[in-house]
Amino acid sequence: MRRVVITGIGIYSCLGKNLDEVRDSLFKGKSGIILSQERKEFGYRSGLTGHVEEPDLKNYLSRRQRLGMAEQVKYAYLATLEALEQAKIDQDYIDANEVGILYGNDSCVQPVIEAIDTIREKKDTTLVGSGSIFQSMNCTTTMNLSTIFRLKGVNFTISAACASGSHSIGMGYFLIQQGWQDTIICGGAQELNVYSFGNFDGLGAFSIHESDPASASRPFDRDRDGLIPSGGGATVILESYESAVKRGAPILAEVVGYGFSSNGEHISNPNKDGQIRSLEMALRQGNLTPKDIDYINAHATSTQVGDYFEAQALGETFDGCNTPVSSTKSMTGHECWMAGASEIVYSLLMMQNDFIAPNINFANPDEASEKLNIIAETKEQKLDTILSNSFGFGGTNSTLIIKRFKP
Repeated sequence: MRRVVITGIGIYSCLGKNLDEVRDSLFKGKSGIILSQERKEFGYRSGLTGHVEEPDLKNYLSRRQRLGMAEQVKYAYLATLEALEQAKIDQDYIDANEVGILYGNDSCVQPVIEAIDTIREKKDTTLVGSGSIFQSMNCTTTMNLSTIFRLKGVNFTISAACASGSHSIGMGYFLIQQGWQDTIICGGAQELNVYSFGNFDGLGAFSIHESDPASASRPFDRDRDGLIPSGGGATVILESYESAVKRGAPILAEVVGYGFSSNGEHISNPNKDGQIRSLEMALRQGNLTPKDIDYINAHATSTQVGDYFEAQALGETFDGCNTPVSSTKSMTGHECWMAGASEIVYSLLMMQNDFIAPNINFANPDEASEKLNIIAETKEQKLDTILSNSFGFGGTNSTLIIKRFKP
């Protein structure tokens, strides 16, 4: 089995529009959450959201190329440009080699609504526009990016709720490990428009702590009252070790473990046993013990039930290890389909810069989180091995482990 390394990363999120901005936000414990009056006026119970500015790509792409891009594709495009540049992969290399793409995405709400509204009003489907179908399909990100970058390798979308981005990296890891591909663009993208989270809000899943947006996301804290939606795009370039060495590419880290499971029970409520099986599988894959993990980037979204079960799963799996834990969602909110990929980017930035980003707003533990070593303030520490969890509706669980690269 071949070693799988990371040669490039890119990010466009509420913490910043590039790696440097995001690194600084993580270190400072800076929140990217705001109160949106547009959402309140639209009818949302909670107007809290991560703030991500939609980019103008006129200086990057032709009108024809932009025509079929949904909102989240724009974020993913810029993240991918940054990752490819860091990996030293140019268009000539892509044209001469099989480079694949696996990207997490699980909704395209706005273009669907806008298309149906046009048809209802005009009674004429031809007025929808030629780009609408490509914006509306769940594979809009892989469809657009594979065309723009002229990719010739594996090409499909991972749709797995809030574990989508993580599973995309896990599946890319498997394909490269087994020798099917040498290079894959992996990642996750999440739309953030006013249409995209209305049904979540209707479930009462969102925090209503609107008086102080920056303190509203409180993973693991006893007083948490719900998650906050966020979005953007995150890209991770996976490559076989042999390919990276042959190209003289920078090797940022190595992917050493991927665990997955299904809870097999309730469609929205998590359970501890499924999460533990995912954690244990990732550790076995990496030939690691719990004591080998230097830091855990938790899934914890700031919901009562979700954080409680994850704290229990981590408490049992890492019993006696005192492993540092934090949830970057305390700063970003829940980036949903993107989160599993963005949190690998966040984790790698911590590894490169020797610090643990804080679980901000953590003041009072509950009976489960009090057993964890929650890092509430930025901590400078060398990190060699990091584990990242992602869980989603339908009981899908994903765990990734990355390691500081050693030849």
